[in-house]
This record gives sequence, structure tokens and C-alpha cells, in this order.
Amino acid sequence: MDADQELKEQLIAGVDGAFELLVHAYQHRLYAFALSLSGNTADAEEVAQDAFLRAYRALRGYGEERIRELRLSAWLHRVTLNVVRNRVRRRRLRVLPLESAPEPIDRAIGPEAQVERRAVMLELANLVSGLPEHHRNAVVLRCVQGLTYAEAARVLEQPEGTVKANVHRGLVALRRRAGVLSEVS
Repeated sequence: MDADQELKEQLIAGVDGAFELLVHAYQHRLYAFALSLSGNTADAEEVAQDAFLRAYRALRGYGEERIRELRLSAWLHRVTLNVVRNRVRRRRLRVLPLESAPEPIDRAIGPEAQVERRAVMLELANLVSGLPEHHRNAVVLRCVQGLTYAEAARVLEQPEGTVKANVHRGLVALRRRAGVLSEVS
């Protein structure tokens, strides 16, 4: 039995007793996803907390069969995406995707190379933030969060082909914009 299956069985036995395990299993991934969409650590923390609260409330109302059928990762990413969308609508936040986790210090390369790498990551984050929302969400889920196309399709509630097209179009737009920027620099 895989970890998600085991976790679902524990949730069926009792949401209150198993919810902490769910949080531990997904907290870093959901925080990184929220951070990649919001660009702000404080907002990302609030979004992740709100997403877990919503997930807890939903799970308490789900029956055994519904919990068994859940694809936990896709479902939790969808809940998180909805929380971000609600906050953006309410507060008109500027959405800025960032890398999913702080970069570890690489002792194999020098400080100048690390600064240059960080600058490239920030430039890429700014490029991604300029994508239309449907392209940005697909690119972040697939390329930053590492979800499969099928998982991203479930999160976005779109056909898998649409997600593939949006990722492709988003990456083409990023390459085009990056090429323009490198010509200007």
C-alpha cells in the first residue's frame, strides 16, 4: 500500500486523529505551491493554513468512499489554488511565482556564480508572473511543482490536452520573452 493510500485509510478511521499526518505529508509542497503563486512568504503561509483548514472541514463531511477516491495531492493543490484565486480576487494581489524552495548553498560554485544563479531565478520568476493566469498556473504546477499532466489537469479541472497546450504555450512565451530580454541586455 502506498503512502497516500495508507493516509486515506487513516483519515477514514478518523479525520481528527490522522489530519496531522496529512499536514506533515503535504505542508512543504502546498507552502511551496502557494509561494510560487503569491510570491510572498506571509501570504503563502496564510494560504497554506487556509487550504488545510478548508481540507479539514471538507474531509469531516466526506464519507469513506469519497475519501478513498480522492487523489490527495491533486485535491490539496486544487484547494490551495482556489484559496489563492479567492485572495487575488478579494485583495487584488500581484501574483509573482518564485522558485518552490530556498536554494541550498552550493559550496562547489563560488559566490559570484551563486549570485548570478539567484539573479537568473528572479528574472525567470518575473517572466512567469507575466504569463496569463491559465498559462502560469499550468506551468507552475507542471514545471515548478512537478505534477504530472494528469495531476495538473485534475487540479485545474481541465482536460489533460488543455493543460499540455497551456504548458507548451506558456513555455513558448517564456522562451520568446527571455530571448527578447537577452537581446536587450
